[in-house]
Amino acid sequence: MLGAVETRSVSPVFVGRADELDVLNDAFARAATGEPQALLLGGEAGVGKTRLIEEFAVRACCEGAVVAVGGCVEIGADGLPFAPFSTALRALRRRLPDELAAAAAGQEDELARLLPELGETSRGRHDEDGMARLFELTVRLLERVAADRPVVVLLEDLHWADASTRHLLAYLFRTLRSGRLLVVATYRADDIHRRHPLRPLLAELDRLRTVRRIELGRFSRTEVGCQIAGIIASEPDPAQVDEIFARSDGNAFFVEELAVAAHEGCCAGLTDSLRDLLLVRVESLPESSQQVARIVAEGGSTVEYRLLAAVARLSEDDLIEALRAAVGANILLATADGGGYRFRHSLVREAVGDDLLPGERSRLNRRYAEVLEADPALVPADERAARLASHWYHAHDAAKALPAVLEASVEARRRHAYSEQLRLLERAMELWDTAPEAVRAELRPVDYAEVYPPCGCDPQTTPLRYLDLMAEAAVAGRFSGERERALKITKRALHLLEDEGDPLRAAWFWIQRSRLMEARSRGDGWKELSTAQDLVRGLPPSAVHADVLANVANWSMQHRPGPEALLAAERAVEYARMVGARDIELHARLTLGGLLVESGDIEAGLAEVHEVKKQASEAGAAYVVGRVHINLPSHLEGLGRSREAVRILREGVELARKFGLVYSEAWVWGNLGESLFSLGHWDEAGEAGANSERIGQSEKPRGFNATVQARLALARGDLAEAGRQLAAARGHFGTHDVVPQHLLPLTALAIGVAAGEGRLLDARAELDEALGIGFPPGTHRYGWPLLLASATAEADARGLPGADEGRADVLERLRGAAKGLTTNVPVWQGYERWVRAELLRAEGRDAPDEWAEVLDAFELLERPYDLACVRYRLAESLLVAGGGEEERDRSTELLRLARAAADHLGARPLADAVSLLAQRARLTLSRTPERTSPAAADPAEALGLTSRERDVLRLVAAGHTNRRIAEELFISPKTASVHVSNILAKLNVSGRGEAAALAHRLRLFPPETADARTTG
Repeated sequence: MLGAVETRSVSPVFVGRADELDVLNDAFARAATGEPQALLLGGEAGVGKTRLIEEFAVRACCEGAVVAVGGCVEIGADGLPFAPFSTALRALRRRLPDELAAAAAGQEDELARLLPELGETSRGRHDEDGMARLFELTVRLLERVAADRPVVVLLEDLHWADASTRHLLAYLFRTLRSGRLLVVATYRADDIHRRHPLRPLLAELDRLRTVRRIELGRFSRTEVGCQIAGIIASEPDPAQVDEIFARSDGNAFFVEELAVAAHEGCCAGLTDSLRDLLLVRVESLPESSQQVARIVAEGGSTVEYRLLAAVARLSEDDLIEALRAAVGANILLATADGGGYRFRHSLVREAVGDDLLPGERSRLNRRYAEVLEADPALVPADERAARLASHWYHAHDAAKALPAVLEASVEARRRHAYSEQLRLLERAMELWDTAPEAVRAELRPVDYAEVYPPCGCDPQTTPLRYLDLMAEAAVAGRFSGERERALKITKRALHLLEDEGDPLRAAWFWIQRSRLMEARSRGDGWKELSTAQDLVRGLPPSAVHADVLANVANWSMQHRPGPEALLAAERAVEYARMVGARDIELHARLTLGGLLVESGDIEAGLAEVHEVKKQASEAGAAYVVGRVHINLPSHLEGLGRSREAVRILREGVELARKFGLVYSEAWVWGNLGESLFSLGHWDEAGEAGANSERIGQSEKPRGFNATVQARLALARGDLAEAGRQLAAARGHFGTHDVVPQHLLPLTALAIGVAAGEGRLLDARAELDEALGIGFPPGTHRYGWPLLLASATAEADARGLPGADEGRADVLERLRGAAKGLTTNVPVWQGYERWVRAELLRAEGRDAPDEWAEVLDAFELLERPYDLACVRYRLAESLLVAGGGEEERDRSTELLRLARAAADHLGARPLADAVSLLAQRARLTLSRTPERTSPAAADPAEALGLTSRERDVLRLVAAGHTNRRIAEELFISPKTASVHVSNILAKLNVSGRGEAAALAHRLRLFPPETADARTTG
């Protein structure tokens, strides 16, 4: 201990802040019940933010909470990556070692990027998901630690936060959803000028309903009087209170300084500026204490004692005496762990730092750097590289700064702090020309940007080049979201390469530009990819060549699938294998599998994708695993196998969370919304779409959500909402990158909305635009619903004024388009029949037989909404065609089933149409209870059997074979076999005999009916 404090300038009485404490206490109470909370606390420097959260922390501890504090560390003008989170996690590890270890189990190598004490970091692939993966794992770690106890995380001084810390905080506040956790972050409001990097983050967080913001104001005169009374331990003179209140304007820190100055009779209270007041307090210290204060001011937010001793070059006794005086004057404080010193308030540190002469500042930074080079153990290992780079840079020694900055950039990349890596690499490019040639000649490529080819044949002997720095910076900019900066870097690099005759590096930079242009909505990226392809054409196989081909194949699969895309994927796989580029090979094989599926070679394509899934999982290739769980379910959905797709998508959600694949998880949720809609789980589909947007927080996930919500609104009859969501989806997907998987579904929705609002000409215009673009190979899954929407619109509009003009041409074009679409699986065979039936209806020529074929197709599929629509159309056709009681009974049953499905789904337009048709035909859809048993329900319906399955079961119970059933019901033997399989599954029996016995036991069919049907 350093002994008694000689100058008392902190009031022992906590003054005011009742409202702010109420907000904090309310948030803590909610968090304690399992509702995680997030708060922002802002206020000007010295207004009392730290004192408020210290008071709150004491109260939270008394309530049984574990409190972890982390502050943003400033080194000169630089912030340490993730510093507040690392400090807070260390505090949690000290308080809850077993709990934190259990929460981090299995992910220690990733989480070690924030908390090195967990072990060695993984050296896995760096990609766009790397930072997001770390963020997701960090949030889940905090949620698990806070699962059984209240945990309060206090993050101070966000105005000094590095970009990676800001990104992590934004992600935490957006995605926090469980645990007894309260996160409070403070910032200095008066520092947040128009261009301050924290400003956009605050604006973003303000839009989140889950985040509350507290603005801490200055003290009133009464509160100032109470504060002064606490400081001087007596009632102050009212005139003195008036003077201090006027001078301080209610700022708590300045009240303390002025009160102490006045109480001690110091004339500093009469100086012209409060900054001078702070300096006078320092200048009243002994010279050795002033020297130590200046050293601490330049060392950062906190300076370790051993480091301070090495830089100060004082004897230990002299250093301790100097520190004693500074601490006694309340200028410096010992850190909580007793290992170092910091200024009591950052305002004092800034005043002392600003008072340093330029040469003095450079000299101090040089001394810090030399000491750290001589003994790296003086600072924590995870801070050493960044601190050394900062000190050498501010010492203005390019020869020393350049290698140190490059080492710090590698460390930042290792921690997924890509924003800091980019800043450091830009600093290295700034230093490059001023560093001596001899120093540059000794530098070697210490890290590589993806498949960028290192300069020279041997990286161990070939010096690092400026172009290598630009390559690393371009990737860091892409990974960190600083895409505009990355675009400028790639443009400069390509300009430098114009005269070098280096096609591989040029191709690599064009790939980067392609990705960046697409991400920035500045184009679809093809022009850049095509340029890269031209550059590598004819060159020997290389990783860059394989990467170009893989990117071309993937782009073509989304935009222009066909033989050329398939060839590019096959060559990418071949080249990747030849050069041992395993990740590129897996990605290319995944694309190849998808292209095989879309080309009609379904089983071979799915087998390839499943094999990639297996190998990627075994290799721990998380990014490939994430992409598999996006693409494979999408292919299955395109084959009508929605239930399989949902199973893999739910698995994908869990895997994405496990590995922190945020980008992948957003896509998985979007695809899940589509498959759940097909299966009739509409409420879950809406939730999946919302999850896609909430997690992805970018344009495409927002587009997924808007598309799902538009489909739901249209099917449920809310045309205004469907129109709003359609416009939102188109806005999110944009017009710069027309991808069929987005364009065609939105066009189908637009046709549906226009038709629903009676705008047939607008619906036709949408169709014209889609047919003008055409349906590339493999896009039939989007083409059939679009043609159906248009054919239905034409059929529904038959007889309306002005609808006949041009209809014949539209119908002919629809028939022509339908001939070009694939019908290689049952779901699209069903759609082909449905489109054909709607086209006949549009011409007034539809017949029950046509609709019966459509019904046969959809009764084999798990698409309840589509099935209900088809049942309605068949009933309508039967009634229009006329007939006897048998046809009316059949129509009644069809309409009853259609309305039950519509009511369950909330499909109001369909339900209304069914009711109207039944009313016009004078059909009663509600079942009349049997007199002998009013409460009895239909056992077949209770078992989930459709009307056709009921007919099949009746014949199974009578002992018929599948062929005999097919002849009886005018269906194919294969269809009869499928119906029998479905019946066995629904009855949970193993064979036809058990099914027949169960039917007889439940008296599903009266004996005379069965006898009558089996005779003769």
